[in-house]
Amino acid sequence: MNPNPALDPKPASESRSALSHWMGITDANSAGNVHGGTVMKLADEAAALAAIKHARQRVVTVGMDRMNFMFPIYVGELVTLRATVNAAWRTSMEVGVRVDAENPRTGEVRHTNTAYVTMVALDDDGRPAPVSPLVASTPIERRRMREAELRRANRLAERAEITAHRERDPG
Repeated sequence: MNPNPALDPKPASESRSALSHWMGITDANSAGNVHGGTVMKLADEAAALAAIKHARQRVVTVGMDRMNFMFPIYVGELVTLRATVNAAWRTSMEVGVRVDAENPRTGEVRHTNTAYVTMVALDDDGRPAPVSPLVASTPIERRRMREAELRRANRLAERAEITAHRERDPG
């Protein structure tokens, strides 16, 4: 029996979250394209919702691995961000966020962005806190978990290489 049932493994499906936002003129530049920073902020919020649902505690963003902008988003479009925890480690989680823009007049929906956000759970004192292991039940969830592990390994290897270079040549 687990001494802390709050840390029992949880299915990825329980962390799903969605956030929708109608894009107005304050979200865009003078050409009518939504600012990338606006999309990044919304992606961060959607990721936090998914991470909180998984960890059931406060979380903070520690990194955005990448944000690919494939198509512009325009004023007047409805943007929906769907987020799911892809992998969970000791205190951190990778959350995948898919961004779709819909023209409400035509019904056309475009997949405009994808982001991978690393979140860390915090205890009441603001220190990193353990999170439940993630259960990937479907082939898609298992693929997402494998890819998250690869991104994490790459991040850790890059960090180690940068640290080693700085120790050899601090200037």
